[in-house]
Amino acid sequence: MSVNQLPDSRPFKVSFPHMGNYCIPVKTLAEELECEIVLPPKMTRRTLELGARHSPEFVCIPFKYNLGNYIEALEKGANLLIQAGGGCRFGYYGEVQEAILRDLGYDFGMVRLLGGWKLRDHINDFKRVNPRLTMMRALRAYRLALRQTRALDAIEDYVRRNAGFEVEEGAFEQVHAAFLGELDTARDKRTIAEIERRYLAEMATVPTERPDDLLRIGIVGELYVLMEPFSNLFVEKELAKRGVEVHRFVTVSNMVSHGGRKGPEHLADLISRSGDYVRYHLGADGTESVSMTYQLMEQGFDGVLHLKPFGCMPEVNAMAALQRLSREHTFPVLFISYDAQTSETGLQTRLDAFCDMLRMRKQRPGAALTAGPAAERSTA
Repeated sequence: MSVNQLPDSRPFKVSFPHMGNYCIPVKTLAEELECEIVLPPKMTRRTLELGARHSPEFVCIPFKYNLGNYIEALEKGANLLIQAGGGCRFGYYGEVQEAILRDLGYDFGMVRLLGGWKLRDHINDFKRVNPRLTMMRALRAYRLALRQTRALDAIEDYVRRNAGFEVEEGAFEQVHAAFLGELDTARDKRTIAEIERRYLAEMATVPTERPDDLLRIGIVGELYVLMEPFSNLFVEKELAKRGVEVHRFVTVSNMVSHGGRKGPEHLADLISRSGDYVRYHLGADGTESVSMTYQLMEQGFDGVLHLKPFGCMPEVNAMAALQRLSREHTFPVLFISYDAQTSETGLQTRLDAFCDMLRMRKQRPGAALTAGPAAERSTA
């Protein structure tokens, strides 16, 4: 982590980019570390337009959303920005975004988290922001935020798998919104555990009707467009509207579990479970995209969506392996790239066609032997 040009004024007014509902645990972490929070407004088209206007033309879409979030946060009075590093060009975003924002005339400090997912990688730098911070206080804050994250991921995983079959439209969304409201104010692990248990039980009582021939679709790809629903045009909700059971395995909880010491072991496990379609690490999330697609095919899933920002090199590397897997096993994979011009209507049309094709394969099992390659070509 690096800390550049900390503001002289106190208290610091900290902000960070949105990524799904993870603003809740990040906000908790910052508050427990005695930082004042300035949340950017919810993601809108203005966020993207601001970021795209001031970004290099061919930079990937997460950069543009992050930059738009920063501009909106600075407009609200933030004076200390947090940026996380990553396993691809994302690791260089902080320097470029900082230079752009300073050229625009903003006065702020920037904290770049580059050391991984463990608190000890960052504690000394956090103490530069808050000299009164103790290791015990930081450890408590980290564990509290992590417990919120795990509760959030558990609830949202349940919603993904079941919202497509609700009898009353919007029932899961209503319960989910109430859960987020309570989670946002919870400040001890026992309360968070109770909230998670109670809302999982409440969701289990929501009436659902699951057809015998339901579709199960997995979603793989680059982590930002997977976890920020506005950036992927709410693709999970769109699949739910089409009666699909949705599975996504890239979450912050899983990233923390597989980070640090377990990182190399996790990568080796992914490669060993990729059906020999990956023999070395592709970078960032590319290895996981191929390995998880192979595992989902082995588990009998009906198809996979592969999401990526336009020009994302690790996912471009993964596409060749995914296309070969799809062709050789007649397993449908829909490739979707996102940039500032991606059309919501175009996405819905492609999802309609993909789900219709999957249902035809279920109704006519013999047709899968001949429909696979053509379907793969049409989705690439």
